[in-house]
Amino acid sequence: MLADHADAGGVRAVRAGGGCGPKTIELWKQEISVISYKDIRKNDEINALIEKGNDVLYELGYTEHSRKHAARVAQRAGQILEKLEYDKHTAELARIAGYMHDIGNCVNRNDHAHSGAILAYQTLKDLKTPMDDILTIVTAIGHHDEATGTAVDAVSAALILADKTDVRRNRVQNRTPSNFDIHDRVNYAALKSVLELKEEKKVLQMNLELDDTICTVLDYFEIFLQRMLMCRRAAEVLGCRFKLVANGNKLC
Repeated sequence: MLADHADAGGVRAVRAGGGCGPKTIELWKQEISVISYKDIRKNDEINALIEKGNDVLYELGYTEHSRKHAARVAQRAGQILEKLEYDKHTAELARIAGYMHDIGNCVNRNDHAHSGAILAYQTLKDLKTPMDDILTIVTAIGHHDEATGTAVDAVSAALILADKTDVRRNRVQNRTPSNFDIHDRVNYAALKSVLELKEEKKVLQMNLELDDTICTVLDYFEIFLQRMLMCRRAAEVLGCRFKLVANGNKLC
């Protein structure tokens, strides 16, 4: 659960009333919303934004960006921060940002991180989420795309690492191998992908197993170089080093 925060309206009411009478306490409660990842995951509006975005990307020939991807990113982002011993509140914010990070795809794939951040701001505000939490979440969403973003805090770093390491065969939505683009080939070639935290060495290591008859390790590195550099920066924000190992070969 996210930590309780007093909205400014509640604070003003306490000050004006000179105390915490029953009516003041009730007003304060109305101004506070304790929201969790569980609440976000079952929110119909958020799920509709995610699925519409995935429909758009399917028509454009992109890989899967459905609620399945959203949930995997959310879970992994939270786990990263928990294993690095961040507080539960910060880990929960990372899960929420992870689940909502691609909602901007329903507007347009181009600049989806920024449009998604704006959508998230209004949605979370309507849910009466504390402003500090809203700002942390929208900052992470607005910085998750490698074209324009970078890790700026723990939540954005965890989101980037979780998102960029979700490489798997069943993300390919194109069912005709002869029509695969390079991104389809890379994801389809991924037999196994695991993000491992070596706590004693402060290393976040992505272990990737590729079918090199479909995509070579060099192909992967060439296509995802910018993403891997983004992951390295994100790991540094968390006080760690990032390593990529593909088919037993250390690439970075």
